[in-house]
Amino acid sequence: MKLLSVNLGHPRSVPYTDQPEGLTGIDKRPVDGPVRVAAPGPKGVGASGLAGDAVCETRHHGGDDQAVYAMAREDLDEWERTLGRPLRNGSFGENLTTEGIDVSGALIGERWAVGAEAVLEITSGRIPCRTFQGHLGEKGWVKRFTRRGAPGAYLRVVRPGEIRAGDAVRIVHRPDHEVTVALQFRAVTTDRALLPRLLAAGEALHPEARAAARTYVEKYGAGAQT
Repeated sequence: MKLLSVNLGHPRSVPYTDQPEGLTGIDKRPVDGPVRVAAPGPKGVGASGLAGDAVCETRHHGGDDQAVYAMAREDLDEWERTLGRPLRNGSFGENLTTEGIDVSGALIGERWAVGAEAVLEITSGRIPCRTFQGHLGEKGWVKRFTRRGAPGAYLRVVRPGEIRAGDAVRIVHRPDHEVTVALQFRAVTTDRALLPRLLAAGEALHPEARAAARTYVEKYGAGAQT
């Protein structure tokens, strides 16, 4: 299991974002050499966890619980076959393109040691947005991506360090529950009856998903079907 690439983006003006200045950093490209990864600060204040990477819409992206976005090369390859077009590393706006890791099958709270220093922790799946659709230029992309149910994962930085393409990725902690990234994604997008199950992930779960799960339980009960 390893990093195929570390991908950074720079601010770019586009017509398909709700960011007030019309800027996005979603067009991420592989870089050579080491990149420092560290907790960027809370959402709305902090941006990307990778030095030199742009997150322009900090109302919805970036921050400590979405510091790093990882996507499996295997999922990009599957999308290449579906879309009939090449997708380079970074095409989905991911910071880390991995090989040999079932990213969407990872557990919330699972920890990865990347390279010699950094430790990252899975928090949630990526929710597709208008900017993502505009960047890919695919009609109905948000619905198609959601239907596939393999969103890749957001991670927080537990221990900072330098990372680079080719670094090994080692799973150093797997929590004792069954809440995967894919399950969390389904619960907050297409099957809200799954929300109570997310609470088994505890404090590792992205705070917004945890709040949605608690609200659902308060309203409907832990075993309700809606």
